[in-house]
Amino acid sequence: MFDRFKSLPMARIAPLAGPMVADLLRYAIASTLTFLTGIAMGYRPGGGVAGVVLAILLTMIAGWSLAWVFTWVGTLARSAQSVQGISMMIMFPLTFMSNALVPVETLPGWLAAFVKVNPVSYVVTATRDLANDGQVTGHVGWAIVACAAVIAIFAPLSVRGYKRHL
Repeated sequence: MFDRFKSLPMARIAPLAGPMVADLLRYAIASTLTFLTGIAMGYRPGGGVAGVVLAILLTMIAGWSLAWVFTWVGTLARSAQSVQGISMMIMFPLTFMSNALVPVETLPGWLAAFVKVNPVSYVVTATRDLANDGQVTGHVGWAIVACAAVIAIFAPLSVRGYKRHL
């Protein structure tokens, strides 16, 4: 497949960059549909339209930053199934060991300690702060810092891994 990419008249980075840009559109659609479904079910965001738009932008940034991790995994793995398996091993603990599903106060101490430093918890709390209260809190800042750090680490690794195959 990489030989075919080399022979096509396109930028060498296009097969890597194209899906990453398409992911942004997918995240925007998914986030918008999630909020619209919530609103249809009775959710009324206290942050108003601006808070919801900022929350959607934050989730897009967070999703896009994590996509770089999986892009890097894709340059290392031998098959699509292994990429999917590795991705689930990464996302399962990050998602289910966060404050997305239950309040931190109800968790045992050892689990609460992990949940408090989990980057997904920062994104979840920041999104709630933006949508529910319209407030840009410290959680928003930490979520953006965490996303920037993930991109700064995994985007170059992904590009290097991709170029190695060319």
